[in-house]
Amino acid sequence: MPIEKLRMVVLASLMAALTAVGAYIYVPLGPVPIVLSTLFVILSGLLLGSRWGLASMGLYLLVGAIGIPVFAGGKGGVAHFFGPTGGYLFGYILASWITGFVSERSPGRWILDILAVVIGSLAIYGLGVPWLKLVTQMSWTKALIVGVVPFLIGDVLKAAIAIVLARSVRPILKRQMSMSTIDNEK
Repeated sequence: MPIEKLRMVVLASLMAALTAVGAYIYVPLGPVPIVLSTLFVILSGLLLGSRWGLASMGLYLLVGAIGIPVFAGGKGGVAHFFGPTGGYLFGYILASWITGFVSERSPGRWILDILAVVIGSLAIYGLGVPWLKLVTQMSWTKALIVGVVPFLIGDVLKAAIAIVLARSVRPILKRQMSMSTIDNEK
């Protein structure tokens, strides 16, 4: 395996692990808890791009599906995909991919990072809210009130933190990538 690919596998695994750690930092709030995981979902797209961001969230969901306690509150198992938070969990994959896709279009531009994070966050809601409505039999209004409103302020803060972190970490990752390329050529 080439060193660059190995590095990306390690980074994708790290982002999956950070997403799991973020799930332990949660506030139980009705059927959908507030979690720190979404910060790392968005950050994975910003730092790793669409392909590796998707891989990191796919790994996170796979680990959770086999029963490792990586979901909110230290829970795991495939049953969580069929509960009220299942759509949000699947939204992680889409959000990371979309965030990475938009951000890759012109790396380093503030406006694209902001757009990427907004669209990525909307992807989580876009899959989460309809699933919440379906599973709980809530009305659309109640599903939006329960599944979006309590999270908006926190998601804006997490999005801002993700952008600042990505803009700080990207140069380090880029420098490491270029150093490994130079080391490989020796």
